[in-house]
Amino acid sequence: MTARIHSAAPLVGTVTLGVVLMLIGDFMFALNDAMGKWLVASFSVGQILLIRSLGAFLILGPLLVRQGKAALFKAERPWLQAARTACATADTGLFYAAVATMPLADVMTFYMAGPIYVAAISHVFLGEKVGWRRWLAIIVGFAGVVVALQPSSASLSLASLFAFFGSITFAMTLILARTLRKTSDATLVGWQTLAALVAGAVMTLATTWVTPSALDLGALLLLGIVSCSAHMLITRALKLAPASTLAPLQYTLLLWAAVFGFVFFGNLPTPQVLVGAVIIIVAGLFLIHRQKVVDDGVPPKTVPRTLH
Repeated sequence: MTARIHSAAPLVGTVTLGVVLMLIGDFMFALNDAMGKWLVASFSVGQILLIRSLGAFLILGPLLVRQGKAALFKAERPWLQAARTACATADTGLFYAAVATMPLADVMTFYMAGPIYVAAISHVFLGEKVGWRRWLAIIVGFAGVVVALQPSSASLSLASLFAFFGSITFAMTLILARTLRKTSDATLVGWQTLAALVAGAVMTLATTWVTPSALDLGALLLLGIVSCSAHMLITRALKLAPASTLAPLQYTLLLWAAVFGFVFFGNLPTPQVLVGAVIIIVAGLFLIHRQKVVDDGVPPKTVPRTLH
């Protein structure tokens, strides 16, 4: 099976498995987000980061031991590793700060703009060429963010700013992960989780510690397990199926966020957020399409006109 997975043209069954794993991983990420929103109502962001990270190490620990300490402590480009862990920690903290008061689907709308920021930032930091069509999609996608942000003095909230800047740090995390592609996933996630644990410990010093019940402690640890499992599932999916096939599936996160938000919290996204989400998704899908065209070397004339 391994030989087939690495063939130039992945088998249909392998691609299907990748799609299934991606869908399960996205579902688990959405479940993680809903659990986080539930827990942040009772515990501080710092306390959640701290205990969540301990839960993640229940899965990461064996992986890190198996790969050996050399891979962890001799990782490539230490300064970029540090920058990535800082961005990843800020991303997680800002997300929990946002969902404390905002509907889950609203926060996820901002995070769905991640690929749009990645496309723009890649041009600056990675020197990747971005054609005029993709620049137009980036501008349109950012307009969708502005629509969802509702930047008026009456509606702009601190929580929406948390979500906006959290999505920016999320994009920077993706960019730095691409730059550090030679580093193993266990090492990347290991340092990221350790940084979140330290940040959570420091943040709890400035807040009142709430002793969790056995049920709450289990939920906080499960939060880390679910998040780490989702990451591993998606990483495996990307090894089984082309990224261009899997990337559009990330938008199922927004669907699950709306479902969980309504079922568990009675929240529905506002019409303005829905309009912004549609604009962001259309722009994001177009960016994915254009990237595939560039990667495959397909002449522009073979692309359906409705996508130009």
